[in-house]
Amino acid sequence: MDPLGARSQFVEVQNLHTWDQPELMEEGEEKGEGPKSDEVDNLSYQINSLLSPFPFREDINRKIILFKGDVALLNCTAIVNTSNETLTDKNPISDSIHRHAGPELRDELLKLKGCRTGEAKMTEGFNLAARFIIHTVGPKYKAKYRTAAESSLYSCYRNVMQLAKEHTMVSVGFCVISTTKRGYPLEDATHIAFRTVRRFLENHGESIEAVVFAVSDAEEVVYKKLLPLYYPRSKDEERASLPLLPADIGNSEGEPVVPERQIRITEKPGSVEDDSEDESLELGLGLVGNHAFARMEGDVDKQRKQILQGHLSEAAQQKQHQRNYNRWLCRARAEDLSDIAALKALYQTGQNVESSLCSHALLYFIHVMDHITVKEYVMVYFHTLTGEHNHLDTDFLKKLYDIVDIKFKKNLRAFYFVHPTFRSKVSAWFFTTFSVSGIKEKVHHIENLQQLFACILPEQIDIPPFVLEYDARVSPIQSSLHSCSLS
Repeated sequence: MDPLGARSQFVEVQNLHTWDQPELMEEGEEKGEGPKSDEVDNLSYQINSLLSPFPFREDINRKIILFKGDVALLNCTAIVNTSNETLTDKNPISDSIHRHAGPELRDELLKLKGCRTGEAKMTEGFNLAARFIIHTVGPKYKAKYRTAAESSLYSCYRNVMQLAKEHTMVSVGFCVISTTKRGYPLEDATHIAFRTVRRFLENHGESIEAVVFAVSDAEEVVYKKLLPLYYPRSKDEERASLPLLPADIGNSEGEPVVPERQIRITEKPGSVEDDSEDESLELGLGLVGNHAFARMEGDVDKQRKQILQGHLSEAAQQKQHQRNYNRWLCRARAEDLSDIAALKALYQTGQNVESSLCSHALLYFIHVMDHITVKEYVMVYFHTLTGEHNHLDTDFLKKLYDIVDIKFKKNLRAFYFVHPTFRSKVSAWFFTTFSVSGIKEKVHHIENLQQLFACILPEQIDIPPFVLEYDARVSPIQSSLHSCSLS
């Protein structure tokens, strides 16, 4: 502060460019403009017109500001300080806030008696331009405990926004929560930050007029790259960002979804009257563990021996199969499968699933499909450009069929085999006739995308670009439509 008391060093939020303003848009991009006819043909446009989980919202974009600079200098209603559990962390952000706020801040923090990871506590801003400081503690990141770290970081952003709403704050200035010192990967943290703030503004942000993300030079690159995914500035940008969104975008509030933590409630849990309640109890015990002691099912090794000798009942065999599947599912949830996910071999769109499955993706397949197959679903397999080096392995498919849960087979409505070759048709016939049973009538060979669109609406499915190119080359758009029926 200079001798005249003017806060010339502080930055007025009203003078910063909001995310929807042209100054922050890419060169040559016009806000809200639709696709140009000479850039996108009718088929591609129809296919890519999917509903984004983060649609273009100009009213929300007007509230978002990306600021390269010190969060301590922002003239917001509140700014965010990232610290440790004792609120004494030494990091550049916290040091700057303390330096500008003055010694009173340190005395005030002593009265708070610390802050737990994921929580947020508030103090006055003292000599800052901001009226309040919201202190939060980001998690220490370890890949082994990634799920816990994601949940804690979500809680940081959510609790900050909740405090802002409860105190009717007009503007909030965020620093990058969970500093490099705590080891959280910047890009992963940014995904959580953007989706949490976006969901809060959608659901509860009527009173909040501005959310400022204050970043350094290095952080600005990542923030600018990911902002369009969650805050698209046009319909074009919304469509272009859709395939770049991660598979996990959280629930309606942006919170990470962990299926194994979901609570299952059964009616009259204390009474067992019929087989259906036995099955419910079996599912409930599955949350405790998969080993023999936890499930109280006796000697597992003895049961396996009985299976080999053919002495085990069908019900017991089904339980054994369920245990085997649960082991695969637990392993799939525990392992880092990001390298497989990056291949985009398996991805979901609405209620349909497209696949170009590789034999080493078994765990990833189970991880993605487990929650989808609880209800009726459709699979679409693109055999496009498949050659000797990446042909579907029959042994792998048989292993997959033997491992997956009964719901995979029961709830499969149809399997569409797109762009099949003569060899693949023969292989599929042998496989569905001699290797597996009960799905032959659900398998449909589709020669081109027009036939597929007679079964599945174009807006329900996202087609990989190489499939579009191939189909346009071998099956022109003007060819006659062929229909097929769902089984």
